[in-house]
Amino acid sequence: MPSPSDWIEHRRGDRELLGWMRPDGDGFVVIDLLGRVVTDAVDWLTAEETLESTGLGYLAEPFELLLDDDGDAHWLRVRIVEVSTEHVLVKKEDWGDVTATAVYYSAPFPVADRLRPLQGDAHVLPGPDSLAG
Repeated sequence: MPSPSDWIEHRRGDRELLGWMRPDGDGFVVIDLLGRVVTDAVDWLTAEETLESTGLGYLAEPFELLLDDDGDAHWLRVRIVEVSTEHVLVKKEDWGDVTATAVYYSAPFPVADRLRPLQGDAHVLPGPDSLAG
């Protein structure tokens, strides 16, 4: 994949970065802020419309980070804290508990398969075992 410096930034009216358009033949591939490919090659207008309609709201949704602790791979529910072309910083979900110790993880950019939208119902809390630690 070409480096982000080869990608064309797309910003909304307030200058907030929404993502990139990567040249691909006669078209452009849409890349979101997590470095994920959103479309196949499309025309310029479709690429811009895709980024505008996608927006930034997905960054506030719950995600899961794949952790591999000594060969014990598992998904941890997280929230995105910071996004850059160097890394994506996430925080272990604490459901707004101000007394909880904040636990942060850094995922490489692009996130590839280590970070995904939460699988299952975001409104269902996990069992007590997954809340510990």
